[in-house]
Amino acid sequence: MWLIHSSIGRKVVMSITGIALVLFLLFHGTMNLVVLFSEDGYNMICQFLGANWYALVGTVGLSGLVFIHFIYAIYLTWQNYCSRGNVRYAISGSNKEVEWSSKNMLIIGAVIIGFIGLHLYNFWYKMQFVEIVHKLGGDFGNIYLAQNGAHYIKELFAQPLYCVLYLIWLVALWLHLSHGIWSSLQSIGLNNIVWFNRIKVISSVFATLIVAMFAIVVLWYCFFNKVL
Repeated sequence: MWLIHSSIGRKVVMSITGIALVLFLLFHGTMNLVVLFSEDGYNMICQFLGANWYALVGTVGLSGLVFIHFIYAIYLTWQNYCSRGNVRYAISGSNKEVEWSSKNMLIIGAVIIGFIGLHLYNFWYKMQFVEIVHKLGGDFGNIYLAQNGAHYIKELFAQPLYCVLYLIWLVALWLHLSHGIWSSLQSIGLNNIVWFNRIKVISSVFATLIVAMFAIVVLWYCFFNKVL
């Protein structure tokens, strides 16, 4: 199959899954901003995205996108490594024409995956997973807080260590997105001279916007919310 056996096809899959994940991050970041204006409003969204069939379908679909994106990233990185052969030893690691994030996308991606696991534990595991268990007749976790996302946000970011960890994660996310969006847009055809610099700017703007939406929530509950 072309999307699997062709190098171009694999890059297209990486691009499509990557863009889909960027759109999800935009939605998630926008959703998070609601908590700054109305905790009740945020909890209504959490309730809407609880253990309902459409939310579960979305969760499974999102998990599939992350899995495909990461597996294809590993395969493409290995393929590129093997195809260079002895040439890779002649490439200087200080080549200024190649961005650091470009050369370390897989490592940055692995860091992001690790923090996604932490994020799932801090929120999904205590919320949607608890609802699923209770709907199946089990007794696990605090069902009364399962739809109270604002509670878990305030509880988590009252801890300075988690604030630092999440900000580190967001730096890694910015590095990944700023190069990844640019690379994805190139792979789907926006790679001519006219669009080259434009998509660089677009990538940086989108990466900054997404990371800023997440960072504002972290910083607000870590510092300002304690004072006010």
